[in-house]
Amino acid sequence: MELIDKLKWRYAAKAMNGEKVSQEKLDTILEAAILAPTSSGLQPFEIMVVTNQEIKEKIRVIGWNQSVITDCSHLLVFAAWDTYTAERINTMFDLTNEIRGFKNEGFENYRQMLLSSYPQKDPEVNFQHAARQAYIAFSMAIAAAAFEGVDTTPIEGFDPDALDEILGLREKGLRSCVILPVGYRDAKNDWLSDLVKVRKSKSDLVTFID
Repeated sequence: MELIDKLKWRYAAKAMNGEKVSQEKLDTILEAAILAPTSSGLQPFEIMVVTNQEIKEKIRVIGWNQSVITDCSHLLVFAAWDTYTAERINTMFDLTNEIRGFKNEGFENYRQMLLSSYPQKDPEVNFQHAARQAYIAFSMAIAAAAFEGVDTTPIEGFDPDALDEILGLREKGLRSCVILPVGYRDAKNDWLSDLVKVRKSKSDLVTFID
């Protein structure tokens, strides 16, 4: 129940106090995101960890002036591949073969299936698919942060084109999809901190099909 208790503790902090998150805790949060499951194991995203205050100030301007963007310890930007390419697919399959130390016929057949499908799709369709994979890692980071007693604030309220320009993401074949300030809540200045967490009941959200 410890994980559930931590998830009940967490909320989307509306104010942070600027206190720094230790490197150890940050590494745990990032490792959880790296270990997240993704479609075909391709991990079609990158995570930018922003600590430069001037850059955070620029992002705050295009992020609805949300104070947590500048008052957090680390600002994580989840950026998905702009599309799937043969090179990107082959890189992940080659890495898998290298680490495992052997090739598998079924695995290689699966590689060819992806190569004959993904790169030919519309780039926007591919980006939307990649972004959904980034969101899985994003959720894992939130859960890991809660487990470490670290606050986070999931944010979609920003201008993605402007953020891409600030961080030079398009030149890297990436597009921003969601950001995550990581830090510690400023409870005295956060109107949400003392409010009861409200969620639908299990009966409302879960249907058992026996």
